[in-house]
Order: sequence, then structure tokens, then C-alpha cells
Amino acid sequence: MTLRELILSVDSEQYSDSTLYQKLRETKPEYGSSRHILVKFVDGEIAVTDAHVGSLGDIITYPIDVEPDLNISKVQLLDAILHELSNNGFSESEESDFWSDFDNLQKAKIVR
Repeated sequence: MTLRELILSVDSEQYSDSTLYQKLRETKPEYGSSRHILVKFVDGEIAVTDAHVGSLGDIITYPIDVEPDLNISKVQLLDAILHELSNNGFSESEESDFWSDFDNLQKAKIVR
């Protein structure tokens, strides 16, 4: 399952307050790549890796690889990925500014 498929499979009403969820839901998928979002259990917590590489349109096309022993629901999985993508510390305005500039290729070159 890709991140986009996961986003479309959960109850969107549950995420009506999430700016990040809404932005991901509205993002048009791009070409993607051979990258995968990896989800595993590390030190008692769900760890998500490889969710920051590429444009937003690429990221939503990445397949999600969940560690075989990790038994979590789709909602828990999406929550963990949203938590990772939001950097757990942005204010609402900082998050909005970040995602507004995310597709700005000039800024992407500077950051990367």
C-alpha cells in the first residue's frame, strides 16, 4: 500500500483538524521512485524512516513497508507517518509555511 492509498482508506473526518493530512490528501501524485517508507518498532515506539526524501507528490506514491512483527491499525500507521512528517514541533503557522514552500524548487535546492 502506498501512502496515498493509506490516506484515502481512512475516515477523513477523523483528520479534519490536520493541516498536513489535508495537504497530503490534495497533493497530486508524481512519478515516485524506488524508495519505500519504512515502519518498525524501536525502543518501545513506532519508528518511521525514509518519509522525507523527494517532493510531496513523490512521497505519497512511496510504498509503506511495515515490519512483519508490528501489528498496528491503518489509523495508527497513518498517525505515526503524519507525526514523522510534521516534525512534532511545528506550530500551525510554521507547518503551513513549510508545506506552502515544499514544492518551491529554488528553496529545495538550498535545503538539500
